[in-house]
Amino acid sequence: MQSKGVILKPGKDKAIRHRHHWIFSGAVQSFPSFKEGDFLPVYASDGQFLGSGYFNRQSGIVGRMVAFDQTPPLQKIEQHLLSAWELRKNWFDLNVTNAFRLINGEGDGLPGLIIDVYDQVFVIQCSTKGMDKLKPWLVETLNKHFHPKTIYEKSLLPSRKEEGLKDEQGFLAGEEKEEVSFKENGLIFTTNLAHSQKTGFFLDHREMRQWIGTLAKGKSVLNAFSYTGGFSVYALAGEAQLVDSVDISQEAIETAKRHATLNQLDKQSQHYYCADVFAFLREHSLDYDLVILDPPAFAKRQKDIVAACRGYKDINRLAMQKMPARSLLLTCSCSHYVNEDLFQKVLFQAAWEAKRFVRIIGRHRLAIDHPINLYHPESHYLKSFLLYIE
Repeated sequence: MQSKGVILKPGKDKAIRHRHHWIFSGAVQSFPSFKEGDFLPVYASDGQFLGSGYFNRQSGIVGRMVAFDQTPPLQKIEQHLLSAWELRKNWFDLNVTNAFRLINGEGDGLPGLIIDVYDQVFVIQCSTKGMDKLKPWLVETLNKHFHPKTIYEKSLLPSRKEEGLKDEQGFLAGEEKEEVSFKENGLIFTTNLAHSQKTGFFLDHREMRQWIGTLAKGKSVLNAFSYTGGFSVYALAGEAQLVDSVDISQEAIETAKRHATLNQLDKQSQHYYCADVFAFLREHSLDYDLVILDPPAFAKRQKDIVAACRGYKDINRLAMQKMPARSLLLTCSCSHYVNEDLFQKVLFQAAWEAKRFVRIIGRHRLAIDHPINLYHPESHYLKSFLLYIE
């Protein structure tokens, strides 16, 4: 039976026994004959069965486990899909919030797969060969259990190139629609399926946006890297005195304005700037009670870490230098390769160079629909610190 499966080298089975999903190429002793993306059983060097996963020899992560028992792979994937829904369905009142992440990759036991839901539109993102080959089955399974009106694929990821895949984007099933409207904590947002970032909206910051809404009352707020204005809408809905939104994309700025209008928020309290955030921070006084720095990932690869840390330090130093005493700074990093400890060290350096007394008064509030697999800590990527600037 072993001849039909992947056999690991002696001593290379510990991570799999501990339910870690990844198998690196150097851990494999032998492969059977197979096509890239196929599911295969996995064995330790002594012949013990460890589970099953899909494999691709073009990738440095040659295998990704989907089952750590005898359950057939497709059956296990379907079980994980339904288990993910069980986690979410009791947390979201769909009359108040109908946009959420249904599948969060390894966080839900399904490496290589993201599924986000916007009302009745399901957006799929496949980052690996194994999941990419499963798309017809995934569409069939989603239709069987959830009956979405639309299934759209938005697989635009650097990791696909490493897997030997081209980017893919388009409708997979159901009604074709360009724009989707959805609710988040009673607020209205929209997303353009084809032209938005990620799968359409930064759902992972839902709890942080809600927190900002509770902090904003009576305050002047700067939302830097505002994108389509998520934090801005929450701050305005939370009765902020003033909200300035800054983003380099004019299209994003226009969408942010539209979101404020959809939620009937006070136009006199809003200002928008299409500008480079670094330049804006250097050129303006930053006399705000609350500043939000939520940039895109500065480190998309391991080799980008040094440059990314320099970027994070610069924007935070600029803000800290100019912000008034007793103001708040919410600063975030979604760079997977910059972990929380490193990000905190960068903030220490920024505070020291800015010559400000800075205290941490809050950390990231994890969204329930973005669970982190305790056996797979690499699925943790988003960090936030709420800082008090003295």
